[in-house]
Amino acid sequence: MPPQFIDWFSKKGWQPRAHQLQLLANAESGYSTLLIAPTGAGKTLAGFLPALTDLARREPHKPGQIKPGVHTLYISPLKALAVDIERNLTTPVNEMDLPVRLETRTGDTPASKRQRQKLNPPDILLTTPEQLSLLISHKDASRFFGDLRYVIFDELHSLVTSKRGHLLSLALARLWQLVPNLQTIGLSATVADPNDLRKWLVPQNRETTPLSELVTVDGGAKPDISILKTEQRIPWSGHSARYAMQGVLDAIKAHQTTLIFVNTRSQAELIFRELWTINEDSLPIALHHGSLDVSQRRKVEQAMAANSLRAVVATSTLDLGIDWGDVDLVVHIGSPKGASRLAQRIGRANHRMDEASRAILVPANRFEVMECQAALDANYIGAQDTPPVGDGTLDVLCQHILGVACSGPFFPDLLYQEIISAEPYARLKREQFDQCLQFVANGGYALRSYDRYARIRETADGSWRIAHPSVAQQYRLNAGTILEAPMLNIRMTRNRGKSGHADSKAMRGGPTLGKIEELFLEMLTQGDTFLFAGKVLRFEGIRENECFVSKAYSNDAKIPAYAGGKFPTTTYLSEQVRKMIDNPDSWENLPNQVSQWLGYQKLFSVLPKPGEMLVETFPRGERFYMVAYPFEGRLAHQTLCMLLTRRMERAGAQPIGFVASDYAIAIWGLKDFGSMIASGKMPLSELFSEDMLGDDLEEWLDESFIFKRTFRHCAVIAGLIDKRHPGKEKTGRQVTVSADLIYDVLRSHDPNHILMQATRHDARAGFLDVARVGSLLSRIKGRIVHKNLERISPLAVPVMLEIGKESIASDETNDALMEELSINSDDIVREAMGVNF
Repeated sequence: MPPQFIDWFSKKGWQPRAHQLQLLANAESGYSTLLIAPTGAGKTLAGFLPALTDLARREPHKPGQIKPGVHTLYISPLKALAVDIERNLTTPVNEMDLPVRLETRTGDTPASKRQRQKLNPPDILLTTPEQLSLLISHKDASRFFGDLRYVIFDELHSLVTSKRGHLLSLALARLWQLVPNLQTIGLSATVADPNDLRKWLVPQNRETTPLSELVTVDGGAKPDISILKTEQRIPWSGHSARYAMQGVLDAIKAHQTTLIFVNTRSQAELIFRELWTINEDSLPIALHHGSLDVSQRRKVEQAMAANSLRAVVATSTLDLGIDWGDVDLVVHIGSPKGASRLAQRIGRANHRMDEASRAILVPANRFEVMECQAALDANYIGAQDTPPVGDGTLDVLCQHILGVACSGPFFPDLLYQEIISAEPYARLKREQFDQCLQFVANGGYALRSYDRYARIRETADGSWRIAHPSVAQQYRLNAGTILEAPMLNIRMTRNRGKSGHADSKAMRGGPTLGKIEELFLEMLTQGDTFLFAGKVLRFEGIRENECFVSKAYSNDAKIPAYAGGKFPTTTYLSEQVRKMIDNPDSWENLPNQVSQWLGYQKLFSVLPKPGEMLVETFPRGERFYMVAYPFEGRLAHQTLCMLLTRRMERAGAQPIGFVASDYAIAIWGLKDFGSMIASGKMPLSELFSEDMLGDDLEEWLDESFIFKRTFRHCAVIAGLIDKRHPGKEKTGRQVTVSADLIYDVLRSHDPNHILMQATRHDARAGFLDVARVGSLLSRIKGRIVHKNLERISPLAVPVMLEIGKESIASDETNDALMEELSINSDDIVREAMGVNF
């Protein structure tokens, strides 16, 4: 280390840690490195040491010399994290008087500053994946990055698993092409399989599997995690946790600064409002989530840095790496839905390696008590459940090819070799690459006669270049992979169509009833019924940006909308909850309310075993119910219910509705499900057969609107549809109309179009969680336990209480009105257990 670094450590009373010195040694030997270390271990300083020491040794820039380009890129998943790192890194740079200029570049950076940075690059640029893709799309990218030495990826595990990560990997492959000796540094605290990230950090090839170097840091103070103890009754279902707000406020009062994490923005708004309602001491409590204006977010961040707040209610906008040392408590409302996510979030408290992070988990319902306990246990043993990196998507690849063309001409053979050096695309077939290239060139077979889709052209020497300078302008206005989830108007109509696809065009509008999430409507097929604004409505179809409904003749809503966390429960946590239920010895760690509930289940029915799936049937009122406990998460359960009800209809069971939670499914109908199963008229082995993911799935997908809406997302990312134009922006309705027209053309004339391939992949993986359904069906084959009961079981109470919730515009309102709109819980509990529980 240069002398000023040694002096700086000495003046601080610190010693460089072994992993910091090891990473520095790796960098100076020319190796890329992945650093895995617990929160507070000095990962950020370790990541920047190679860059800072190299810059400290660099000869001063002399007048008349060409000013060097950017030396180090720091890539952050969050704009707030880039700003925080700039603030924290400025301190050692100033204290050591280093000749280093560092700046941020995010979507919030003014255009004038971004332009200045291109002409006069800082030494260290702190930026985001989207901004990197924009930078490499410019003609002067080779000059800007010509002196690049290091790229630092913070919280790498959170970057690599999404489409943002796919786009970032392609940008990194382009940097390797521009700067062959480029070194990468990956920083992460929570990793299930380090080799996934080690491959991501270095160029790949088809003969071997190159890996970066690995530095791991063991130890660190064990976190102090507890589950909130309360005398209040823990709700059976729901996600608001309103019962615990006084306990949360008491915890805030007992600590200096508290971060309160929730899983959705609407949850954040609700919890913030509830705390303010009971905040009689007027403690300074703030709100932070991605929908807030940037100025509002910056004010909150500055107030946190100044220690002028007692608490902040936040979503994932603050769960990555933010270093506020005075945060001494993390409160997590609801289940974290994953062991790794919990570890990440609680690390924000006492952001120091030798001090225990203190966290309180607040389960929102009784099943979440077990989820929270499983996450707590996993944290103490160091279990991780981060998802695998996975293969890159084709719509992202199309966007990147156009970005490369914007920077200058390219040869397909060379570009293909460059792209497969990125780990997510290392298995990309040449045929797929050629299809993507043709799509960018002319839109593909069915669209090639339209000039508007001709964005690049082949020249005489075999290279490809953009067809017109305006193409580059459009690309830069629309680059990125983050799309907002739209809301659709619900409009009443008297017309009933024969087909959700064709007849929706002939519908005429009536009064507008309100707005509802498009994600919910995508799951419906024509004729499905659901509750909205106190009415049972019949789904007729979607046209442009409106959902058309008619008045239903039945009082039964087949598909209730749901509220809850946006994160699915990980497979690991689901397995741990199943094991916990099957092991009464582990119940002593649970509140009495929960352990007694499980005890009643064991008495009146049976407990589901880890390797089996319990199916219960029972009558209630004039309906018959089937409740199953797959524990595979809400997305997988909704898909399962859609497919099961189709099979039950064919068996003559007359199902009329279903509901899905993270833990269970409930289907109800007019025929006695229990007797049909017992008599062999509807055998469970056939009902839950793996072949339901074949023709049944394809038939349902053809009837639903999932493909159409997923296609729109892929089309926008791939650049087929531009949302933004110079000086204006398309409305959601305009984007939808354009996408629907193109989808209909491709579905009829080019079903194997590259975007149709991307659409099928996204629909199966994202909206439906088909892989998890398949894993479930395989796991329970021959291991389904049926219990035919005379009344509802204790374990079925939570999912039964989901029935009858009103479908409304946001999960915030749904949570707030849960008790008023759901089945009377006291009646259900007395029926299930014979006591007022």
